Amino acid sequence: MFAADSQPDDYPTTQGLHAIDRMLNERTNGEMRVRVYSGGQMGAEKDTLEITVFGGLDLTRVNLAPINSIVPETIVLTLPFLFQSIAHSRAAFDGAVGRKILDAMLPYGLRGMCYYDSGARSFYNTKRPIHSPDDIAGMKIRVQNSDIYVAMIQALGANATPIPYGEVYQSLVQGVVDGAENNYPSYESSRHFEAAGHYSLTRHVMAPEVLVASRRSWDRMTREEQDYLQAAASDSVPIMRKLWDARVGVSRQRVLDRGVQVVEDVDHAAFSEKMLPVWDRFVVTPEMQELVDEIVSLGASPGGESE
Repeated sequence: MFAADSQPDDYPTTQGLHAIDRMLNERTNGEMRVRVYSGGQMGAEKDTLEITVFGGLDLTRVNLAPINSIVPETIVLTLPFLFQSIAHSRAAFDGAVGRKILDAMLPYGLRGMCYYDSGARSFYNTKRPIHSPDDIAGMKIRVQNSDIYVAMIQALGANATPIPYGEVYQSLVQGVVDGAENNYPSYESSRHFEAAGHYSLTRHVMAPEVLVASRRSWDRMTREEQDYLQAAASDSVPIMRKLWDARVGVSRQRVLDRGVQVVEDVDHAAFSEKMLPVWDRFVVTPEMQELVDEIVSLGASPGGESE
């Protein structure tokens, strides 16, 4: 089988794909293997997703963003302030509600295999610590070119500025934007911390990455082959997460060592209250609302907090 990932070969998601190959090789005595094309060799995520739908690729790892316009149910996992913690998000991804969203991809030519972590996104800026929505009001915040991200920033009273990721550093330096938002590894590896030294743990979005198979490829497999592939995909998740958590820890320590002010005292309840109109706008079907309710109820269960 052929698999694509836009990230470099040593990135946790790509290593998850390599883990699938190793497990299949061992469990099937070499009868099933996965050749991984990393670093965007097969094109951008939007491209590899399209190729996978038509059967040109067997597997691809993508962000949820390019799937949101195809499978409405996936929008639920991108709702801001939906998850209370990393533990809460993982419980949703690994449970029945996560499987329902993966299965919703079937009519669109995709078989959802598993979720990979993409961490918790938080706000950072050049001006001041952000403890509550009042602190971010009026700021110019860079966001992805996404309707839901723009709506989130507007709901907080700030000005959403969609610009390409590669232009964020210079935009922070020049004052084109006051801040942006991302996870620890991206904040550190992009060196945005050099320009924006206030990092507030809002953890406003914990949307996952997703590994999808071509339904055409899936339907050609025997039931036994399908079982082998699904088991290997599921078993690759804890491997990916261990690598991801280690990477988060390293990045966090690096920015702390460089003098970044990490703000942990954040009024999450105040932020969440501001998101109600955003949820109303994007949760547009009873099926989506049911998924939201299931995820919210999971958050009421005992669970640890991880960052």
